Amino acid sequence: MKSVSELTDFYYKVLYPTLTKLEKDRTQLKHRIILVGLGFTSVSLFIYSLIFSATNGDTDIMTFFTIGYITLGGVIYRFLIKDYTDEFKNKVIEPMINEIDNNLSYTHKMHLSEQIFINSELFTSKPDRLNGNDYVNGKIDEIKIEFSDIHAEKRHIDSKGRESWRTIFQGLFIVSEFNKHFHGKTIVLPDTAQNTFGDLIGGWLQSNNLNRSELVKMDNPEFEKEFVVYSDDQIEARYILSHSLMQRLLSFKNKSKHPIYISFIGESIHMAIEYNKDLFEPSIFRSLLDYKIAMEYIQTLHLAIGIIDELKLNEKLWSKQ
Repeated sequence: MKSVSELTDFYYKVLYPTLTKLEKDRTQLKHRIILVGLGFTSVSLFIYSLIFSATNGDTDIMTFFTIGYITLGGVIYRFLIKDYTDEFKNKVIEPMINEIDNNLSYTHKMHLSEQIFINSELFTSKPDRLNGNDYVNGKIDEIKIEFSDIHAEKRHIDSKGRESWRTIFQGLFIVSEFNKHFHGKTIVLPDTAQNTFGDLIGGWLQSNNLNRSELVKMDNPEFEKEFVVYSDDQIEARYILSHSLMQRLLSFKNKSKHPIYISFIGESIHMAIEYNKDLFEPSIFRSLLDYKIAMEYIQTLHLAIGIIDELKLNEKLWSKQ
């Protein structure tokens, strides 16, 4: 796998000229979308006023019209950006993936399976709908890895029969098949309880989480502040989360500012980095020349590989085999 500095050189020498051209296309497309949006909204408002007068502002009809307006607007938007998005994926994302490691293959219209998401046990809710894209699989340094953007959602029906969807997770999801077997299940989650309710109440909530196995207390106060660990094998959990691995996770968390979820189950390591957006869907209303976006992706992959390398070298972890 190429180093961050090598990928930085590739970004500026190879990708930047392509991005500069696409940036001109983006600006033109943005203006076209604004014009189409204004026209569509004007026509919709005119129809809305006619329906409002004819129905005396019937709430159900007006709600139905509003939903139709939003849905049709989304369809029009996706139609307008489709060619531009495909070109961005083919000319920017795919070359970048190949440059990271030529053993990786990329398919922008595929994603990880729902079963992999469920098997990770990172989230207690089973999704009713799972979408995604930007699927990558292959080997890096003989380590089997696959990842993609994922958007997992839970369906909710209220007392009036109205449907809504709640996001369980949206971001980059990584799974790697390890060549050793974990005896237990160890789950590392963002520590939202203590950050929200303080050490006393937050600690009690963590210890009494009925959806998780036994709480593992780590000897790193800074790590304890940011993460909570559950496992059905306390000894193995502490071997997995060595001091250097905890520092690696803390460093990434502090740099990225995004929640990280990790599980060690069977022969697999699962990582979920929450972005609450499609990480590599090009924004029409923000410049493509934002270097930070590309580096987020690369740094995340370096973290995943670094964790696996750390575990490969941890002889204590495998001494029980």
